[in-house]
Amino acid sequence: MPELIDWAEQHMGAVFGDCLSDPRVQVELRDVGAIIREAEGVFDAILLDVDNGPDGLTRPGNDALYNEAGLKAARRALRPKGVLAVWSAAPVPAFSQRLSRCGFEVAMHTVRASGGKRGNRHTIWIAARGGI
Repeated sequence: MPELIDWAEQHMGAVFGDCLSDPRVQVELRDVGAIIREAEGVFDAILLDVDNGPDGLTRPGNDALYNEAGLKAARRALRPKGVLAVWSAAPVPAFSQRLSRCGFEVAMHTVRASGGKRGNRHTIWIAARGGI
C-alpha cells in the first residue's frame, strides 16, 4: 500500500533511519503473495504481519498466504536456513501443524504487545527452512 510506504519514509523516519535507502533494500508496491509465489530461494527471511493472523479474518484472500500452497511457496522462496515469521493477534494451534506439514521447523512464541509485562498477548511463529 502506498500509504504504508509513505508512512514508513515520513513518519517513522526516526525509527527506520536510512535503512530504506540501503542499496540492499528493495521496496515493492505489489501483492506480497505474488512476490512470494514468483520467488525461488532468494529470501533470507519473510516476515508476515498480514490480517490478524493466519485466519484471513479481514480479507478472505489473505488465506492464500497461510494455506498449505501459500506456505509451500514461502518455503520455496526462502534460501536454505531462511526463516518465515508470522504475527497473529491470537494463537492458532493448527497453524503450527500446518507449518510442519509444509516442511518447516516451527517454534511458536507468545509475547506482550508492549514488550513488557503488560499489554495484550500476541503470537509469533518462527518457521525455519532447515533448522531453528
